[in-house]
Amino acid sequence: MFKKCLLGLATLVSSFAFVSTVNAAEPHYTITTDATYAPFTFQDKNSNYVGIEQDTMKVIAKRENFTYTMRPMSYNSAAQLVSNGQADGIIAGMSITPERKEVYDFSTPYYKTGVAWIVGKNSKIKSLSDLKGQTVALKTGTAASEYGKSLQTEYGFKVKYFNDTDTMYNDVVVGNSAATFEDMPVIQYAIKNGMALKVMNANKPGNAGSYGFAVEKGKNKILLASFNRGFAAIKKDGTYDKIVAKYLGASQATFSGNKKDNSSIWGIMTSNRAALLKGLWQTLELTVIAIILASVWGVLLGILGVSEYRWVRTISTTIIYIFRGLPLMVLAFFIYIGLPGVTGVKIPAFTAGIITLILNEGAYTGAFVRGGFEAVNRGQMEAARSLGLPYGSAMRRVIMPQGLRIMVPSFINQFIITLKDTSILSAIGLLELTQTGTLIVARNSQGFRVWAIIAVIYLIVITLLTWLSNWVEKKLK
Repeated sequence: MFKKCLLGLATLVSSFAFVSTVNAAEPHYTITTDATYAPFTFQDKNSNYVGIEQDTMKVIAKRENFTYTMRPMSYNSAAQLVSNGQADGIIAGMSITPERKEVYDFSTPYYKTGVAWIVGKNSKIKSLSDLKGQTVALKTGTAASEYGKSLQTEYGFKVKYFNDTDTMYNDVVVGNSAATFEDMPVIQYAIKNGMALKVMNANKPGNAGSYGFAVEKGKNKILLASFNRGFAAIKKDGTYDKIVAKYLGASQATFSGNKKDNSSIWGIMTSNRAALLKGLWQTLELTVIAIILASVWGVLLGILGVSEYRWVRTISTTIIYIFRGLPLMVLAFFIYIGLPGVTGVKIPAFTAGIITLILNEGAYTGAFVRGGFEAVNRGQMEAARSLGLPYGSAMRRVIMPQGLRIMVPSFINQFIITLKDTSILSAIGLLELTQTGTLIVARNSQGFRVWAIIAVIYLIVITLLTWLSNWVEKKLK
């Protein structure tokens, strides 16, 4: 994995032409999706992506003789990857609207839907007028959120946004938000499987529309034509209707395990052991690689920051200032989504995540490394120079060894921060521990228990990392 990361970095720096993996005999595509959108797309207890959209895509791909890689992530990120050419298509409950037709080419509609407005199960709110002055939760980038936003001025409510469906639902359940807007079949599935909410307009959904498979406008016409042909075929022979019936009529236990599996923390850990271990491994991979490379980069920035040449110090200071000032998520989006749109070079999500951590964590490391060197008594440098040592040799032999010992606690702290910061990379589709928790909650609606498990795992890993760091610190003294 380390070699793979270095190869990705070399690819970015050299900007070699991207070589397509499409095989003429069997085209291969990258498809994005929102994996927290049951019953259309979600993850079952075996960590497989299932749902109306997933089964539909599998059947169509088989009939039309193409293969694909499914990339689950937040809805907004999934849509952006397609619009800037990073992915070939998106199937994520995307409503077909005039505005989106300016950016995407849509398939034949595969599902007709409408928007519900929803409140807590025991809420006293009876009409939209009762939402005046209240807060309404919306999911970023969806047609349901656009519909809800369009009613804000008329009914006088405030809005706040979420990136995933389950967090939005639970914000209403616990009373932080008074209501939310969601596509009717999605919320009906969630309520059927235990979400403590109620639909207020079940007989009259708003903003009725249809879902469509989408590709970047003017691109991937062969893929779009294949989807349309395949969908027409499975609609005609009844396969599609069977897929829809399978998921709309299913109970959550079909995909999450029996009720006993989800009624206790131990049950959830046991039934989701493989997914949790896989998410933990991805988190540790990101952390270890990022710690090593960010430390090297940070030490280099720190050394440049105490150079005898002013212009070199200025370069170091500027780099540290820029990457300390950028929020980690903004930097991740810029590298993973923004840069490829300009350069045309696709960056794997793992590589983008590593680069993000290196630049951000390395900048913080560079700042305290420079401070550590500067903390060494100035008399040490003066004494070394008076003995005839040039500036570089004095730094290497006298200042740096003392400064590095001063920095050990700061390195330990930065290692822990790096581990925790990996959770932010779930926004670009990395299936680390936090994203694993999100997928499990989307499937079983056991938010409190699942997040308690995730929190304990993080705490255990951080504790072990702290013990290891403290052991190293003692050895260096």
